[in-house]
Amino acid sequence: MAALQFAPILLFGAYGGMLADRIPKRTLLQLTQLAMAVPALALFALYAGGIVEPWMVFLLVFARGTVNALDNPARQSFVIEMVGPERVVNAVSLNSVIVHTARIAGPAVAGAVISLWGVGPCFLLNAVSFGAMVVALRGMDARQLADVPPASGGRGALRAALRYVRATPALRVPLLMMALVGTLSFNFLVVLPLLARFTFDAPASGYAWLMSAMGVGSVIGALAAGARGRVDDRLLIRSAAAFGALILVLSLAPTLHVAALALVPLGAASVTFAAGVNSSLQLAVTPEMRGRVMALYSIVFLGTTPIGGPLSGWLAETWSPRLALVVGGVAALIAAAGAQLALTRANPSDPRPGRGPKLGRPGVRRSGRPGSSRPSRRSRSSHSGSSRGTAGDSPRRSRRAPPVRPRS
Repeated sequence: MAALQFAPILLFGAYGGMLADRIPKRTLLQLTQLAMAVPALALFALYAGGIVEPWMVFLLVFARGTVNALDNPARQSFVIEMVGPERVVNAVSLNSVIVHTARIAGPAVAGAVISLWGVGPCFLLNAVSFGAMVVALRGMDARQLADVPPASGGRGALRAALRYVRATPALRVPLLMMALVGTLSFNFLVVLPLLARFTFDAPASGYAWLMSAMGVGSVIGALAAGARGRVDDRLLIRSAAAFGALILVLSLAPTLHVAALALVPLGAASVTFAAGVNSSLQLAVTPEMRGRVMALYSIVFLGTTPIGGPLSGWLAETWSPRLALVVGGVAALIAAAGAQLALTRANPSDPRPGRGPKLGRPGVRRSGRPGSSRPSRRSRSSHSGSSRGTAGDSPRRSRRAPPVRPRS
């Protein structure tokens, strides 16, 4: 199920990024949200008719994952068009708060619905929820969104994005970090139920305690990241190192209660790292490349699950859940050390540890807003994407030269 859910992002995520760069994201998101309601309605109909079979569920899960491969890059890259570079870190962090709160509240609501009316209405409510997203998207004032011209079509668009990322340390380093951490470290969620059941011999409630503790920590970490309002190389390196160290602490936890306590800061570190990578990529990329770069982020973050998830499960089954956690912790520490080395080489003139070239650089022009002190895009220069808001809300200016735009 996990492989069928996330494999389409690995297979088709890059093409979703191409669509996000060529089609207005608000229009594309309305289409994908409507398409996501179809598998949910189909599951409701199959369950209500009493004809549901496992292969039907697998097929519908894969169909929804395929739509998500087109939706995710557009949704990720649409954030900065709504709020601008001055608020993108806050917006990404707020989104993390919503996601992790929903992970806590959603199963509770589903449990109540199942106990009252059964499983079928859950799928129906899921389908209806996409209608709310369409209403929200249609209700937006398009004049308040950032002015991002569509990328030109033609062959070589994906290769151009890969060359652009390879030539830009502010994009290459976070993506490589996420590729390693996403494959081996973030799949500690696969190990948690095994840890609760086979290591601590706890019932289902023990696993619920672990997930709740991680959810609380994730919300705290997301709120702290949003309050910070900026992201740089030091934040990514430190959060990756903290993530790895806390996974190792979790692997050594002697009791279920100690494991739950360790999961609170672990959840905070994981969200801080993921939100930091997301924000830094959106700030460093040029607007015409944003959809494809965020597609690469989706691939290394979600698309690696079909690879890392079974690997973590195999390690836990063959040796122990603790060993699977150790592998994930070591991977995150290696990612932090590798990023430190790469950024030091990219800026050898700065001897201070952890202070390589800044990873955030706005790359979008803002439209004027009624009642706002920001000038409209007509009165700003062609380089207005590097303008700043207040000192407390904007990322620090990069000390490296801007990335060279790839030739079409």
